[in-house]
Amino acid sequence: MPNPRYAAYEPADPYFNLVHGALGGLVDGDHFFDILADDVIYEVRYDVPGWPRVIQGRSGLMAAFRGYVDNIALQSADKLIAHKTDDGRVVVIEYEVHGTILATAVKYDNRFCSIVKIEDRKITHWRDYMDSLAAWNALTAQAR
Repeated sequence: MPNPRYAAYEPADPYFNLVHGALGGLVDGDHFFDILADDVIYEVRYDVPGWPRVIQGRSGLMAAFRGYVDNIALQSADKLIAHKTDDGRVVVIEYEVHGTILATAVKYDNRFCSIVKIEDRKITHWRDYMDSLAAWNALTAQAR
């Protein structure tokens, strides 16, 4: 049964489920937010208005994702490729997400590569790369 604490984040479930599937055997927790260390550092290597380059702590990341799900609803996440290194302490995941920009109903399709560091069965550091042009095009497109 889904945790009601995370019900507001349901529009990002395809992403959360993909990550959990990629890392599930290496981390403890049932939901994306449960597999994060309290002091996780989530770093993005791109600029998107309203999204910080570095987010510190699980609560900070939850706040940032609240803004995400208020603006984008994902329908799916796929094309997962996982590269495990350092006995599973570092995992590189490549994947795609597909959704809709809520304000405009414009389709959102993007590709990501994330480098995930795991300690004591929790994610302690996340470095994210994405197709910035795809995000820009979707976020600045006119309403349909």
